[in-house]
Amino acid sequence: MTSAAARLDGVLAALADPHRRAVIDLLRVRPRAAGELAREVGLAPPAMSRHLRTLRRGGMVEEAHPAFDARVRIYSLRAGAMSDLLRWLEETERLWAEQLAAFKAHLEASPDR
Repeated sequence: MTSAAARLDGVLAALADPHRRAVIDLLRVRPRAAGELAREVGLAPPAMSRHLRTLRRGGMVEEAHPAFDARVRIYSLRAGAMSDLLRWLEETERLWAEQLAAFKAHLEASPDR
């Protein structure tokens, strides 16, 4: 079983590239074939294939083959793919807010004010 930290690392690595973020934006609308994604993003098919592999490894997308042609690959967003990222962001935001509130309280209580 993959740890939450490893899943988070995979998601962050997958989202680190602007081409992969563009793919995520396109897939938010609807599932698409790999060739269509390559055309929309402006990449050669081999480059798109590498990006899609990274997105699959990161758990962001899933791949299906339609019954009419097993050579075609249809990509869609994977449900819950960003749940670890969302939890991490919420926890980080909470910690920042606590630290900033403590810093503000310290400054306001300082006798030098």
